[in-house]
Amino acid sequence: MPEILIKNADVVVTMDGARREIAGGDVLIRGGVIAAVGQGLSTTGAVVEAAGCVVTPGLVNTHHHLYQTLTRAVPGGQDALLFGWLQTLYPIWAKFGPEEMFVSAQVGLAELALSGCALTSDHLYLFPNGARLDDTIAAAGEVGLRFHPTRGAMSIGVSDGGLPPDSLVEREAAILEDCIRVVDRFHDAREGSMVRVGIAPCSPFSVSRDLMRDAALLARDKGVMLHTHLAENDEDIAYSLAKFGCRPGQYAEDLGWTGDDVWHAHCVKLDAGEIDLFARSGTGVAHCPCSNCRLGSGIAPVRAMRDAGVKVGLGVDGSASNDAGNLILEARQSLLLQRVSRGADAMSAREALEIATLGGAKVLGRDDCGALAVGKRADIAIWDVSGIEAAGSWDPVASLILCGPTRVRDLFVEGRAVVLDGRMATLDLPVLIERQNRLARALI
Repeated sequence: MPEILIKNADVVVTMDGARREIAGGDVLIRGGVIAAVGQGLSTTGAVVEAAGCVVTPGLVNTHHHLYQTLTRAVPGGQDALLFGWLQTLYPIWAKFGPEEMFVSAQVGLAELALSGCALTSDHLYLFPNGARLDDTIAAAGEVGLRFHPTRGAMSIGVSDGGLPPDSLVEREAAILEDCIRVVDRFHDAREGSMVRVGIAPCSPFSVSRDLMRDAALLARDKGVMLHTHLAENDEDIAYSLAKFGCRPGQYAEDLGWTGDDVWHAHCVKLDAGEIDLFARSGTGVAHCPCSNCRLGSGIAPVRAMRDAGVKVGLGVDGSASNDAGNLILEARQSLLLQRVSRGADAMSAREALEIATLGGAKVLGRDDCGALAVGKRADIAIWDVSGIEAAGSWDPVASLILCGPTRVRDLFVEGRAVVLDGRMATLDLPVLIERQNRLARALI
């Protein structure tokens, strides 16, 4: 792979240990890795001119349901709370198959890439009509993003007191067997890995206590991470108290679901004791501010989490509950919600950007990503701040969060171009959009 020099950026935002911001900065890429960061660098390879741009680490998305890009703005779910929203959408998702999973994942991944995201997780917890986790992994391979797919599951159907229809649940033995299969086939623990698989039962209200415990044991045996939804809204807390006799944090701890190899989505309703538990145990949180607003779940106590030392990253969540997948806008929403609940000084633009980059990398256990420093992977976003969105801005770094742009000019992942000049470089986007729309029409 030839050298690439990103040169003459207005500012390079490193997110390194000193949080350096380098005016007139350059970044040298060699072999998929950052070889140098500074000023006045040279190369015999390709040069990417970045004058008028801010260069940041590629953004990191810690929670998504990519398949849901096929069910945006569904009328019956537009104004529903979480449980009613799920009950509206389950019958539609039951019609999906391998093609729907593949195409919807590519659409979601392309949308993320155009918003500057280089690394994303995905939580796939239903597998109707022959669909498999393999479908989304294949989609990510073509798009070119670094991918952390998680093998989710639901095992308690409506006939057993759960929310999902029985047609979407699986036998727990089969779930664990397939977890083993996908981890053995796809998980790559090496530095620079493009695919790392996690184990992710959907939620405490859709699987049994035994499966939660067995999943934790299996994940630790295989050396992979654990992920689920937790403490998402008031209904979630009420369910936990009625069903398990304890709050979600206690339930998670009792079953082995805390630790630096675990991250939970939402955590809107964590109390002070649960925040302390997460901080002490190194448990991560995927903060999904737009989805939390869309479903009326509440404002997550991110300021309290960060102050306590909890690892926090951002998640766009599924496109049926956001209904967009723009990660830089998610960072802006995170800042706004903390300010509306805690005051205008509750979160700065730079802290929001840090959560969207380094914070997410820490949550996903990627010490090799999230910063522009020598030896880190070359996941790099280049933002053109010469356009109308940032016109008149006095601070180009803060403008990324406060005003724009909201789409990236260029995106490199492992040193390879995924977005160039604001367009996908790895796939034909108009063709993909038409394919997605055809599949969506067939579901109505």
